[in-house]
Amino acid sequence: MSDIDWNALRERAVEMTALAYAPYSNYRVGVAGLTDDGRVVAGCNVENAAYGVALCAECGMVSELHSTGGGRLVAVACVDGRGEPLMPCGRCRQLLWENGGAACLVMTPEGIRTMEQILPQAFGPENLRQI
Repeated sequence: MSDIDWNALRERAVEMTALAYAPYSNYRVGVAGLTDDGRVVAGCNVENAAYGVALCAECGMVSELHSTGGGRLVAVACVDGRGEPLMPCGRCRQLLWENGGAACLVMTPEGIRTMEQILPQAFGPENLRQI
């Protein structure tokens, strides 16, 4: 955890809030993640008039992760429009688990936590192999 520049990740996430498309709620979210090969991937929320099909910032970040070479997330910072750390929603916790695993570190309102701590007993690819 000491070699992760949490300030830089948070700054990139804050930059992403300015790019968010949030005309309905005005609730801007930005996220930035560090990959296992040192890249930083990022995303912002994108709302839709059909509220249920809005995209969380983490969706955009994971899309960028895969479109720029894949790999695994090792650290993630998600912030609201004020730059304050934000806990990812349930769907996004699942995305982070799938793309970072139990050891992926997440900046939360209560400090840095592992995905194992914020999504205990997660369902993942290993569950599908049991079939």
